[in-house]
Amino acid sequence: MAGAPVRIEDPSDPRIAGFVSIRERDLTGRDGLFIAEGTVVLRMLGSAQAKANGFGCDAILLLENRLSGLSGVLAAFGNEVPVYVASAAVFDAVAGFNMHRGVLALGRKPASQTGAGLLGRVPETSLVLAGCGLSNHDNVGSIFRNAAAFGADAVFLDETSCDPLYRKAIRVSVGSVLSVPFSRGLGAQAMLEGLASAGFEIWGLSPRGAVSVAAIPAARRIALVLGTEGEGLPQSILSRFHTARIPQRPGLDSLNVATASGIALYQIALAMGRVD
Repeated sequence: MAGAPVRIEDPSDPRIAGFVSIRERDLTGRDGLFIAEGTVVLRMLGSAQAKANGFGCDAILLLENRLSGLSGVLAAFGNEVPVYVASAAVFDAVAGFNMHRGVLALGRKPASQTGAGLLGRVPETSLVLAGCGLSNHDNVGSIFRNAAAFGADAVFLDETSCDPLYRKAIRVSVGSVLSVPFSRGLGAQAMLEGLASAGFEIWGLSPRGAVSVAAIPAARRIALVLGTEGEGLPQSILSRFHTARIPQRPGLDSLNVATASGIALYQIALAMGRVD
């Protein structure tokens, strides 16, 4: 179990400095650290740390009335992880706004991984997602949740996509960002060419796709490519790889990218025999 709880009386206590002004530091960065928020995400962080997949936890901060119900979750963390508890007034002063969940952890990011590094870890038969220019944290969180739900083996993000370990993205993903392997940092074209060289059939999702997602044939390795909300995938990608669309009634230009990813992932996972 994590260390014995230590009560915090002063919001400026240096031991909990990493939790101060969460919203502002979401924007300025945390030098290799991230905030995990809520019981479910805390449980996922404990599981990720136990699997020794690169994630760690530096500290846990709890609202005092949440402690008794979290003994099972805290058991996943070693004794070296300090647990701090605080009253609602102190907790809110530390975070900078009212935190109704009352559960925060200061996580440590794994070493950054390039697309090539992650490619060496995916199974021979794989379904992966590739994101190009995904700039909305809610969408990225939902995409990771869909990836976990439909058994995607990894998520590859280009250098212009947002950080999936941003607090809001982790929360929306219900902690799936901590369980689905991902890489981020290559240019979109280099990322996709790397996937193609590794034997992946590349399918770009677009309202202008050549075939319905239901017509994507099963293959040993498939990569579903998602573009940014609004603009979608650039023509340079659409003209280079296979394309698929989600048929819909007229009147709307397209579905939200997170919703579209769920529909397309289901269809592809079904074709590959990953879901019943």
